[in-house]
Amino acid sequence: MAQALVLAARGLGTTSPNPPVGAIVVRNRRIAGRGYHRRAGGAHAEVVALKNAGPQARGATLYVTLEPCCHLDKRTAPCVPLILESGIRRVVIATLDPNPKVKGRGVAALRRAGLDVALGAARLEADRLIEPYRTRITTGRPRVTLKVAATLDGKIATARGESRWISSPQARRIVQGLRAGSDGILVGVGTILADDPSLTVRLRPARAPLRIVLDPKLRIPLQSKVLTDRQAPTLVVTTQSSPKPQRELVERLGAEVLVIPDKQGRVEWRVLLEELGRRGMNALLIEGGAEVNASALRSDVVDRVIFFLAPILLGGQDAIGAIGGRSPARLTDALSIQDPMVSRIGSDIMVEGRPARNKSIS
Repeated sequence: MAQALVLAARGLGTTSPNPPVGAIVVRNRRIAGRGYHRRAGGAHAEVVALKNAGPQARGATLYVTLEPCCHLDKRTAPCVPLILESGIRRVVIATLDPNPKVKGRGVAALRRAGLDVALGAARLEADRLIEPYRTRITTGRPRVTLKVAATLDGKIATARGESRWISSPQARRIVQGLRAGSDGILVGVGTILADDPSLTVRLRPARAPLRIVLDPKLRIPLQSKVLTDRQAPTLVVTTQSSPKPQRELVERLGAEVLVIPDKQGRVEWRVLLEELGRRGMNALLIEGGAEVNASALRSDVVDRVIFFLAPILLGGQDAIGAIGGRSPARLTDALSIQDPMVSRIGSDIMVEGRPARNKSIS
């Protein structure tokens, strides 16, 4: 199952709206076939592994990281009948599919057909792998990760806006991996104005997550890289208060402009995330500035935070802090991070955890 999980991880960032899945066919203690789900609309992991195994699948064991599908409401054939036709004798499944159309039904169908089915091997690892998919299936929105690169005293830029590079090269490589595993990368227009980033993935094989810019007034410069470099699709999210002529100019450059309701002059997060969920987005990475970070946390839409803390100190009240907005009056009103994990990444410290729900930054 460990090898199946490694295979499944190769599909991170390319399978949405489907989950990443890996499969291994084992016969006489030797691997006869292997496969993973590469992209939506393509062959599922079980199909690839069975095809790879060929006649060796008969009487063999299939290890798969997620319950095989059994419904017809999709672009590809269900996997359960193909497993039965292959002659597989035993199926080891890491975790159930949270999709109500599948959950438990694939296992039941295999058992009814007389196959030996084992459930739960490496469940925690498999559940972690499909967490973005599970979030969208159960909530209708993508799983949201907020990434921050800051100094040890919590600053993300100097008073003049300089921020390249606070984090170490090793930390930046980790961030490239986060981007590659995401379906969308979101920033505020302030980041575009300050840094003009490309928001692309520099790992190989190249992937092109959707670039999303929050821009309530549509201030994005028409020469911005995200509008002109053609390296990845771009979605500019704005409100009714933005000028229509500017929307048309942005669209002529090839970007999509999405107009959604605003809340006190800011984009309404829950409306945006519901729309991204409808589009099949499983994982969203926020790389915003201080105000976008505060807005997302205040709106209670962040599922995971990752802070890269560099061993440098900026100091000064005029340097830009990681979280904008107003500070709470009392420590008891501070947003806590649950189950924090701390690790060393190059010269930086990485802190990862879950924001406590039902709290806000005022």
